[in-house]
Amino acid sequence: MTRYEIILYWSAEDDAFIAEVPELAGCAADGATRQEALANAEIVIAEWLETACELGRPVPEPKGRLLFA
Repeated sequence: MTRYEIILYWSAEDDAFIAEVPELAGCAADGATRQEALANAEIVIAEWLETACELGRPVPEPKGRLLFA
């Protein structure tokens, strides 16, 4: 289970739900439903972390809630 904040919103331009992970630069996913976007986000978070480790790049500690709606 990831502990990074995921921001989920509808994008009319993409005609999809977007799930962004602000703590991981460039980490985002999409899906036709909220559930699909979140599931895809979990996959790309794991891939982002794996790639960062393989390249010896720092991995930020999850900070929890970053934004307030």
